[in-house]
Amino acid sequence: MKDPIKLILIEDNREYRYAIELSLQQDPLISLMGQYGTAELALRELEPGSGRHQSPDLILLDLHLPSMSGHETIPWLKRYTPNTKIIVLTQSDKDADVIKALNLGAEGYLLKSAIIENIREAILNVMQGGGALDPKVIPTVLNQFEGDANTETPAVSLTPRELEILALLAEGQQKKEIASELKIGLETVSTHIKNLYQKLEVPNAPAAISKAYRSGILHAKEASNTQIIK
Repeated sequence: MKDPIKLILIEDNREYRYAIELSLQQDPLISLMGQYGTAELALRELEPGSGRHQSPDLILLDLHLPSMSGHETIPWLKRYTPNTKIIVLTQSDKDADVIKALNLGAEGYLLKSAIIENIREAILNVMQGGGALDPKVIPTVLNQFEGDANTETPAVSLTPRELEILALLAEGQQKKEIASELKIGLETVSTHIKNLYQKLEVPNAPAAISKAYRSGILHAKEASNTQIIK
């Protein structure tokens, strides 16, 4: 059995932290290794050389925190724990907040109205190399893609199979779902996705999808019904 996903929650609302903890404490796939009310406390623990450093696999991050905001925190998290995935979990559905968080490198963006099962699915999906977007913010992301369409000249050549997989990633499918739909092995899907990231020079699925739209490889109208979190 694989080790559970090591999770950290950065959230200033104590009741919400407790609700997440209570919901995940019986989950064998996820281990909540720490929770913090401010970004500063979390960064103090995660800073290399602190003596307390233990990199989590994934961080759930609120945006509107006391003092240091979530947006300000993301670059520091990327610096201190570069292999850690980040999912923003916030009340804000403002276009600027969504786009800024994703541009800073967050692998996902969820609203606090999401039920715990959707949060759990998002965590697993991101850890499998996918992305996670709340359905309510998808129009914002697609509008951004559409507005930026063809602002970049495609400098890569994707195989037909890679294009298929890219389109399915844009629909929010996980690796196992892609493997089932295309009738290929899970390891084969993982290899294709890794090659996609290398060719597009991106670190994750949201970045790959964004770049594909901006360069015209994918078109926003083709994904108007996209729901990355189902």
